[in-house]
Amino acid sequence: MTFFGNDAWWWPYFFILVAGWLATDFWRFLGVFIGDRIAEDSSVMVLVRTVATALVAAVIANLIVFPGGALAATPLLLRLGAAAAGFAAYLAISRSIVLGIAVAEVVLISGLLFGA
Repeated sequence: MTFFGNDAWWWPYFFILVAGWLATDFWRFLGVFIGDRIAEDSSVMVLVRTVATALVAAVIANLIVFPGGALAATPLLLRLGAAAAGFAAYLAISRSIVLGIAVAEVVLISGLLFGA
């Protein structure tokens, strides 16, 4: 079974769907089966949480530094300032994610409206 193994119009879509499902769901099922057997405070789980947090931080940093779409037209300093203000608000206001995001959006929109 190969990507070019069939001439039907739907074959590439089906192939990508199945290949994507097999590549990701295997690890999800493995995590479910193994996750119950590992203590939450074990060094393995600490490592898994650390790597997951680092990946999320890297994605956020990538979106701030190298944005796409309309956000790419905004100045880098404004994007960094909005992210810093949102994080500061998150820490200051009872660690509320929603309020941190709202503050970052207000800073970003205000900077765009009033000329950053």
